[in-house]
Amino acid sequence: MGSAMTSQFFAVCFDASQPVRVAQFWSALLGREMVDDPRDGVLVLPDDDIGFRLRFVPTSEPKVVQNRMHFDLTSASAEAQQETVARALALGARHIDVGQRPEEGHVVLADPEGNEFCVVEAGNNFLAGCGFVGAVSCDGTQAVGYFWSEALGWPLVWDQDQETAIQSSRGGPKITWGGPPLAPNGGRDRVRYDLTPDGDQQAEIDRLLSLGATRISTSQDAAGRVTMADPDGTEFCVLTPR
Repeated sequence: MGSAMTSQFFAVCFDASQPVRVAQFWSALLGREMVDDPRDGVLVLPDDDIGFRLRFVPTSEPKVVQNRMHFDLTSASAEAQQETVARALALGARHIDVGQRPEEGHVVLADPEGNEFCVVEAGNNFLAGCGFVGAVSCDGTQAVGYFWSEALGWPLVWDQDQETAIQSSRGGPKITWGGPPLAPNGGRDRVRYDLTPDGDQQAEIDRLLSLGATRISTSQDAAGRVTMADPDGTEFCVLTPR
């Protein structure tokens, strides 16, 4: 990649009515530590250096549509899949119907605030070796897969029938996009990415604009974040450098 600048994938950020409650759920389900975020909200830390954080920030807006992105959790065996589902339900998750067919092996659940996630069956080759959080599975076009590959400096690991996936060259979870048609995002996206630039924030914003992003907020918010949207119109935030 040479000296090309990129952003680090800092966190998947969730708007939550009760950030601590939702963070406690994910912390317990994933077996990860929960800490206060110095910027705002609550963080659930990665369990290794290639994972990303989960960030939960307060909102007064209710959740109205299905999220455009969700986690795919992997299973080492059929028993492990049942165990994850049982643990999630005990922690406050519930079964939901998003149109999945009975013959599909994954189980679709929602966390205590209705954020969808899948517990994928054992033997899923596509997510082999990706870790417990196997993928962030997104609604998105092929163009947006290419955009995020450039934005994060993550190689494309799948590009077929308008479906794309990228993964850090160090491994870890994949980010996948299912191709069109896109579901409506219902106003502000409840789940979005937080990026930290490797260098100057404004230089990174300019680079992302040149790749096809648009700028939503005209200035930084109180925590120094700038809100942008990818070519599909899905929001993300660029934080101040760490």
